Amino acid sequence: MVAPTQPSLRDQQHPMIRGLADRIEATWQQYLDLSPYRLPEDLGYIEGRLEGEKLTIENQCYQTLQFRKLHLELARVGANLDILHCVLFPRPEYNLPMFGCDLVGGRGQISAAIVDLSPVTGALPEPYTTALDPLSAHTFAEERDLPGWGTIFSPYCRFIRPASPAEETAFVDLIAAYLAVHCQQAIATPATPEQTAAVLAGQRHYCEQQQKNDKTRRVLEKAFGDAWAERYMTTVLFDLPEA
Repeated sequence: MVAPTQPSLRDQQHPMIRGLADRIEATWQQYLDLSPYRLPEDLGYIEGRLEGEKLTIENQCYQTLQFRKLHLELARVGANLDILHCVLFPRPEYNLPMFGCDLVGGRGQISAAIVDLSPVTGALPEPYTTALDPLSAHTFAEERDLPGWGTIFSPYCRFIRPASPAEETAFVDLIAAYLAVHCQQAIATPATPEQTAAVLAGQRHYCEQQQKNDKTRRVLEKAFGDAWAERYMTTVLFDLPEA
C-alpha cells in the first residue's frame, strides 16, 4: 500500500476542506490497494497569480485494480478562495458509477458542497441504491440548484451551502459514507469486459459535461491562459478514457 503524503496546502485551508481531504485519504487506504498514478511533471504542483493573488494547486493521484485514476485536488487563491475537488475514474472493464465531490469556500465560509455517485450506464446498480437510500434522510438548511450541465448526476446527488459548523461536519460524514459505499461496491464488482464500450461512452459523456463548468474554466483561463486551462481541464480534471 502507498500511503499518501500530507500536503502543506491543506493546513492553510478551511477546516471543512482539511477534514474532508483527510477522510478521503483514510477511506482510500482502508479499502483500496493504492499505487502511484503519474501526472505530467508540471501539473502536480502549480503556482500562479489570479487578480493579484497567489494561486496554488496541489494534485494527488493514485490508481488501483478497479480505478484508473483517483484524483484529489486542493487549490487556494490568496486568503479568499479554498477548493477541494475529488473524482474517482473507474477502469472501463468495471461498470461502476463516477464518484465526485467538491467544496468551494471563501472568507471562512463554505459556499458550495456537492457529492454524487453518477451512473455512466443507465441507473445506479441496486446495491448502491440500497446503501444510499438511508443516507437520503440527512437534511440540510440550504439545498442548492444543480447547474444546467448537471444532467449527469444521479437522484442521490446532494448540493448544499452548509449553514453551520455542525452542517459542515454532517456533510463531510455524508461524503465519506458515499465514498465508503463506492469503495466497498468497487472491490466486490467483477470486471466485465463485454460492457467496456458502454462504460467508455458513459465516462466520456460524464467528462464532456464536466468540462462545460464555465466557473472552473474561467478561473484557470484568468490565471494561466486559455491553452493552459484547456490542457488542465482535459488532462488532469476530466481526462477522457482511452478506447
